[in-house]
Amino acid sequence: MKITLRELKGSSPGYYTLLGGLALVALIGLIAVWYMEHNGHIVTGMNNQIVWGLPHVFAVFLVVAASGALNVASMASVFGKTEFKPLAPLSGMLAISLLIGGLTVLMLDLGRPDRLIVAMTYYNFKSIFALNIFLYSGFTGFVIAYLWTMMEHRMNRFTPLAGLFAFIWRMALTTGTGSIFGFLVARQAYDSALLAPLFIALSFSYGLAVFLLVLMAASLGSGRPIGNTMMARFARLQVIFISAGLYFVTIYYLTNLYFTRHHAFDHFILLSGSVYTYLFWLGPVILGGVLPLALLLHPKIGQMRGRIVACAGLVVAGGFAQMYVTIIGGQAFPLVLFPGKEVRSTFYDGVINSYSPTLPEWLLGFGGIAIVGIIVLLSLKVLGFLPADLADEESADTNATTPAAAH
Repeated sequence: MKITLRELKGSSPGYYTLLGGLALVALIGLIAVWYMEHNGHIVTGMNNQIVWGLPHVFAVFLVVAASGALNVASMASVFGKTEFKPLAPLSGMLAISLLIGGLTVLMLDLGRPDRLIVAMTYYNFKSIFALNIFLYSGFTGFVIAYLWTMMEHRMNRFTPLAGLFAFIWRMALTTGTGSIFGFLVARQAYDSALLAPLFIALSFSYGLAVFLLVLMAASLGSGRPIGNTMMARFARLQVIFISAGLYFVTIYYLTNLYFTRHHAFDHFILLSGSVYTYLFWLGPVILGGVLPLALLLHPKIGQMRGRIVACAGLVVAGGFAQMYVTIIGGQAFPLVLFPGKEVRSTFYDGVINSYSPTLPEWLLGFGGIAIVGIIVLLSLKVLGFLPADLADEESADTNATTPAAAH
C-alpha cells in the first residue's frame, strides 16, 4: 500500500477537520464547566447524597484505561514480546494522554479547580487522595522517561529498566484508584480490598480496547497496513483480559454475599436496583463481556477488522457502564449510619438516592475525551509515534517482490 508524504505528516484535510472538531467539543466542555461554576452544582444532577456524578465516571474510566493502555509497551520491554516493540511508543503516549484527560475532568468537576495548589502543597498522608497525587505525577514522569529511552537511540539500553519501573508504577496507580473506593468503609457498596485487583484487571481490557480503537483509526487515516497476525494477537489478549475482568467482578459480588451486612447491596445491584441492575447486566456482563468473548474467539479473527473494532467499542461501552454502576450505584444505595439499629427520620434514611445526570455533566465528560483526542492527534503529527509498516513479514516479503512494489 502506497503511503504519501502528505499522509505521513498528517497534513490531509481530514486530519485538521478531526482536530478542529475535537477542539470544538473541548471548548463546549469548558463552557459547561463555567456554567456549573457560575451557577453552582445545583444545575447538575448531584446532591447531598450523590456527590460524585457522571464526570467522575468519565474521569475514573480514563484514568483506569490510561494504566491499561501501557500494556502493549510493557509486553515489549518487560515481558520480551518483541513483536509489540514498534507500537510501544504509541502505547506510552496514549497512556499519558488518557491520564491527562481523566485528571482534567476530575479537577474541573470538584468545584474549585483554583484550589488545586493547596492539594499540591499540603498533604494528609492518611488520605488515599493525597497519595494518588504522587501516583499520578509519578506515572507521568516514569512513562515520559520510558518514551525517551525508546525514542532516543543512545538511551535504548535503558528501555527495559525504564519499562519495568513504569510497569510497577502503573500497577500502583491502579491499586490507588481502586483503593479510593475500597477504603470508604462507611459505604457497603465499597469497603472491600478486592476493588484494587478488580480495577487492575479491568484496566487491562479497557486500556487495550482504547489502544485498538486509536491504532485502527490512525492506521486507516495514514494508510499504514496492520498484519493479520498482529491483530490476531491483540484479539487473543483481549479475550484473556475480558475473562480476567469478568472473573474479578464475579468474585467481588460473591465475596459480598459471604458477609451478611452486604446482602442488601448485592440484591440491589444484581436484582432490584432498576437502572443500575439493567446497566450491570447489559453493560459489563453482556455487551462488554460475554458478547466480545464470543465474537473474538473466531479462528480467523485476525482478518476481521470490523469485528475487532466493534468488540473494542463494546468493551469501552461496558467499561463506562461498569464505572457508572460502581460509582453512582454505590452512592445511590443508602448509608447504614448505625449498624444493627433501626433508624427512622424524614432525612432520606433507608431511601435509595436518585440521580439523573444533566447536560453540562455530559459535556464536561466528552470534553475530557476530546482533550485526549487532541493530545493524541498532535503527538502523532509532531513526534511520529506510529511505525511506517505493521504488515506481517510474509506479506511484506511478498509485496516487495511484486512488479508494482518494485516500481
